[in-house]
Amino acid sequence: MDRIEEAREFLKMVGMPGAQQTDICCYSLLAMADMKPDMPWKEASNGWIRIHDIIQFSNTFYGTTYAENSREAFRKQALHRFRTAALIEDNGKATNSSNYRYRLTEETLKMLKTFQSVEWQKSLNRFLMYHDKLIDIYASKKKMTMMPVKINGTDFNFSAGKHNELQKAIIEEFAPRFAPNSECLYVGDTTEKDLVKNINKLTELGFEITLHDKMPDVILYREDKNWIYFVESVTSVGPMDPKRILEIKEITKNVTAGKIFVTAFPDFKTYKKFSEALAWETEVWIAEMPEHMIHLDGDKFLEPR
Repeated sequence: MDRIEEAREFLKMVGMPGAQQTDICCYSLLAMADMKPDMPWKEASNGWIRIHDIIQFSNTFYGTTYAENSREAFRKQALHRFRTAALIEDNGKATNSSNYRYRLTEETLKMLKTFQSVEWQKSLNRFLMYHDKLIDIYASKKKMTMMPVKINGTDFNFSAGKHNELQKAIIEEFAPRFAPNSECLYVGDTTEKDLVKNINKLTELGFEITLHDKMPDVILYREDKNWIYFVESVTSVGPMDPKRILEIKEITKNVTAGKIFVTAFPDFKTYKKFSEALAWETEVWIAEMPEHMIHLDGDKFLEPR
């Protein structure tokens, strides 16, 4: 049995469904265990690893030809399912962070090291006996990193990370000060893209939304003024530059409500990094100075143009 088939057999025996016994899943397991073709299973390891690293490992050591644009397939078919089954864990960073990593859990590693040895059946039985408990443990660990946030009077949770910390500040600090009585029509999460998405209201206001459109991070609507606030949460990329303004205007060309474009930064240092790229006639809000705004030119402050 070759190594890819051994990995498939392992996934089958630990109870993964057929959809998680595909080649992508097998290569993901092998890469996360750092198992090259000629290595014994007892030398498996569980270092932190990115999806990029999994693809490179597979191509280098197993002759595959996966491209970088296949990362989503690895994430959805393998890694998300492995994590749900408590085979792997992540490091709690935001999923869009360059520091986001996965690794085999210690329980999985111990079991994997015994694969095809006389200890294998005993190790497998122990894992399966405690499997449900392990799922609860890792689910609880993931839940502990969540950030509670109240949106439109309803309780939600953001996953951990600087981007979501800033989104939480936009909703809890920016909106009450500069968009009073507004309703949040859209906000995403780094793990759940459309955490809040009021399709009916967005359509009523004239939005044209397709699957390919990149929505602003936060959309607020102030009905008494008929103003829409488009807010980008910027910790590393994506300020309200001229190109971004044009993209938003394209999906809102039929929107008659007044449009306000805001870039939110966590601190002044991050603002300075992007200050030259910001479009004129937009607003800047900095979370560490929540009571103040920076207005970029024009004859109006925080009003539609």
